[in-house]
Amino acid sequence: MNVRTPDPYPGWLSEEDLYEARQRLPMVYVEAVPVRLDSLGYVTEVGLLLQASDEGQMVRTFVSGRVMYRETIRAALIRHLEKDLGPLAFPQLPASPVPFTVAEYFPSPSETGMTDDRQHCVALAYLIPVTGECEPRQDALELTWMTPDDALSSEVQSEFVGGRGNLLRHALAHAGWCR
Repeated sequence: MNVRTPDPYPGWLSEEDLYEARQRLPMVYVEAVPVRLDSLGYVTEVGLLLQASDEGQMVRTFVSGRVMYRETIRAALIRHLEKDLGPLAFPQLPASPVPFTVAEYFPSPSETGMTDDRQHCVALAYLIPVTGECEPRQDALELTWMTPDDALSSEVQSEFVGGRGNLLRHALAHAGWCR
């Protein structure tokens, strides 16, 4: 059973062509960890999406999606943030979007600890402050705002799949959250 939302830009690649490409090429993705900041710029909350996996289990994840052919990284980030968080999230992209890390996902376990059963992909990962009202859309069932401590708890970390819990730890360490 496929619970993913159909691609709103079906002209990019057909499902068959996408499957074939995923078998032969690494795909480029962006991943965004939405955060709320205090007046000094410190992370006070992390927004985590709750989704149903293809197997029907509930998992935590971030805003994520492919970069399309001839699309800038900035445009891909905005498109996926709006798709997953709604048009009133008001993400604050920096003037120069530099990822906090580059995550490499493989279809089977590897030295990176990151997996994606569908493909080999390279994801540019960003911390993105949002200031508006977020309404989860598309595949997400809900968006939960958590303190960094709660997001790093073993209970929440166990809800991530494919190594994304480690990615969240890297994001918060990048933001100076070293508790």
